[in-house]
Amino acid sequence: MLAELAIKNFAIIESISISFQKGFTVLTGETGAGKSIIIDAIHLLIGGRGSSDFVRHGEEKAEIEGLFLVEDDHPSIEKLAVFGIEMEDGMIVLKRDMYASGKSVCRINGKLVTIATLREIGRTLVDIHGQHENQELMDEKNHLTLLDQFGGQAVQKALTEYQTLYREYEKIKKDIAALTQNEQLMAQRLDLLTFQLEEITNAELTIGEDEELLTEKRKLNNFEKLYHSILTAYEALQGEQKGLDWVSLALSNIEEAAGIDEAYNDTRQIISNSFYQLEDVVHSLRSQLDEMEFDPNRLNEIETRLNEINQLKRKYGQTIEMILEYASKIEEEIEMISNKENHIESLNKKLKSVEKDLAVEGKNLTDLRKKTAKKLAHAIHQQLKSLYMEKTVFHVYFLEQSQKFYPNGMDQVEFYMSTNPGEPPKPLTKIASGGELSRIMLALKTIFSSHQGITSIIFDEVDTGVSGRVAQAIGEKIYQISVGSQVLSITHLPQVAAMSDHHILIKKEVKGNRTKTILSKLTEEGRIGELARMISGAQITTATEQHAKEMLQSAAELKNTLS
Repeated sequence: MLAELAIKNFAIIESISISFQKGFTVLTGETGAGKSIIIDAIHLLIGGRGSSDFVRHGEEKAEIEGLFLVEDDHPSIEKLAVFGIEMEDGMIVLKRDMYASGKSVCRINGKLVTIATLREIGRTLVDIHGQHENQELMDEKNHLTLLDQFGGQAVQKALTEYQTLYREYEKIKKDIAALTQNEQLMAQRLDLLTFQLEEITNAELTIGEDEELLTEKRKLNNFEKLYHSILTAYEALQGEQKGLDWVSLALSNIEEAAGIDEAYNDTRQIISNSFYQLEDVVHSLRSQLDEMEFDPNRLNEIETRLNEINQLKRKYGQTIEMILEYASKIEEEIEMISNKENHIESLNKKLKSVEKDLAVEGKNLTDLRKKTAKKLAHAIHQQLKSLYMEKTVFHVYFLEQSQKFYPNGMDQVEFYMSTNPGEPPKPLTKIASGGELSRIMLALKTIFSSHQGITSIIFDEVDTGVSGRVAQAIGEKIYQISVGSQVLSITHLPQVAAMSDHHILIKKEVKGNRTKTILSKLTEEGRIGELARMISGAQITTATEQHAKEMLQSAAELKNTLS
């Protein structure tokens, strides 16, 4: 959910910071107080198109920042990982600065991002719906996805099985296309691969060879220092009055002491073991010194070999293992090109087999979707009935076409509706009436909000053009949506405001010849006064206040039955 929102120097907003809670929050106030400006700011925060006109007059930049709290399985988390953005304790902070010069700077959890990235993340967090704004539910490209979401695990399982076969189907088609391309290009490709394979094969690479050569090269490059170090160690141990001689003297004396007092036997044993170990070391050092010989020719051989290996690494892989894997891969491709006719025939047979299986999976998916479409239509009819649109007909239209495979199945669907008896269903995007459109969108939101995983849903005056019992029904529907998702709504209807869990009043005041917007959370008493204003306008009477109290009481009782 959207937990905190801070706005500074944005339009007529000088500086505001407000906390939001779960459930249903309404924002009300006089016309021109700045209600829609709040929504504009949130729209920009999630990647909407900005303008320098939003910057408060006389200021360098406008700043908008929002803190969102998400669950561990929220879809935004996977997207953050894709963009390399870290998240802690389920918190996502979006920030956008709009400069008077027109420049825009975006950040997610402190990391600079593009507007496209901000939009990609923002769309998983907030869904803003205004009466005249094209939203996800109004875009027919999203209807198939929404239908699948409503279908649940059964449809998702069938879709996964279809997509597994579809990927195999596309790979086979790609392999066939590669083998049937221009003969001249194929001949050139074969020559290139043959040359590469010969170059790698002739090098006779051995795994780990480069590491061994580098170790030997380091020894040769430091031969003089190595020889001197070993010689010094040897001379420090071997010879009269040297280390081994002194240890021998110590051993002789401690043996004499142990002959007198057995308490020194352990010490004698330790010195004795050390003496014989040091003798072995001295003999080993002597042998190494005798065998050490600097060979400049060997160093040149190593340099040449390492250079050859590095050349191959630059062409075919970062390690010898990767070079050999590449050689194995192109060897298979050479064999395939050399015997392409046989391979094409084999691939075509395989393609036909996969096509049959894909058609079966596709038909199964289509059948499940059509069953789901009927259930969805019934569910939406029930929702519309509660919004006094019982004569509206909703239909999921499957476009008829020849058998064709798409990444998500063999279907193309679009939501159709008819709001008047006797009229044929039309695409959802062509429904014109503002009041009808608001109710249809609320019905769809009620159905899909639990499937979309959106953190916050914002309604910007979607109740325009309705009144009376329809207004009451819209308030109830928005409250139902808020049970599964945080909902913020700008409204002028007291029936809708009464159904809210939290009420924020927006007003503007003039101070120092400047206008600014102020937000305040209303108490129970404050809500009564604001509802009374919304009912009667400027003249608030005892009767309107009593009416407001009754509306809040009725709403509380209704919410208990809806929860």
